[in-house]
Amino acid sequence: MIRTVTTDKLEIAYRQSGPEDGPPVILSHGWPSDVHDWDAVAAMLADKGFKVLVPWLRGFGPTRFLDAKTPRSGQQAALGADLKAFMDALGIGKALLAGYDWGGRASCVIAALWPERVRGLVSITGYNIQNIPQANQPDSAEQEFRYWYQWYFHTERGANGLRGNRRDLCRLLWRLWSPNWAFSDETFAVTADSFDNPDFLDVTLQSYRHRYGQAAGDPDYDGIERQLAAQPAIAVPVIVLHGLCDEVTPAPLSEQAARHFSAAFERRLIERAGHFLPREAPQSVVNAILDLAQ
Repeated sequence: MIRTVTTDKLEIAYRQSGPEDGPPVILSHGWPSDVHDWDAVAAMLADKGFKVLVPWLRGFGPTRFLDAKTPRSGQQAALGADLKAFMDALGIGKALLAGYDWGGRASCVIAALWPERVRGLVSITGYNIQNIPQANQPDSAEQEFRYWYQWYFHTERGANGLRGNRRDLCRLLWRLWSPNWAFSDETFAVTADSFDNPDFLDVTLQSYRHRYGQAAGDPDYDGIERQLAAQPAIAVPVIVLHGLCDEVTPAPLSEQAARHFSAAFERRLIERAGHFLPREAPQSVVNAILDLAQ
């Protein structure tokens, strides 16, 4: 069942399962994907008595901006602010958070800047807050190659490619990033409908351009971005999960994750899992959440 809640900028659509009075868990999806990342995880957590909330991020699925004049920003501060506003609108004072990719970024932003709102964090692939002041320092040649799609989105050709070929492009990224995941046409099609959101293109392009200083941010989030530029430590209990076969964010990239976390910390490597770890190894996510909930 799809529900909606209104914040200052968005009508956020979300799925809810489990008992209404259960301890809340918020699961945040990545790009290019949607709430179906968490179908198996949500079902198992609901059976364990958790109240499970899975929102569509801005620019995805049925989530909509309230005002045509609001900048269609996908910057990290906006994603974090949206998650906090979602919790506020639903009266959730404190929750367990789990996320990867864009959703992992939003979850890390909340845990870093509003730790009193977070009971524990499952952060897939590590510390997901971007270091924008250092973003133009090149990485290894192999990692630069993995980010080809990001450089593509900096061009007009890339914008037109995403506009006209978004399903083909996103399906290709699924295959490249999770080489051991044999997803079906039906599985992809269910999620690909979320890419038809009227703001998907603009939010995507702004996100990938902003993180390299090639697009202006929404001024409403300047204060949050200044705080994130300092790479704040996260002072809540954290379990980092990383798929050993993630072909866009390889496991060695989270080896130094512990230095960003100042409370209880554990890193777990998941065999055969790629970038879409909640779909590929849902039990590993459930186990981490159960451990944090103790």
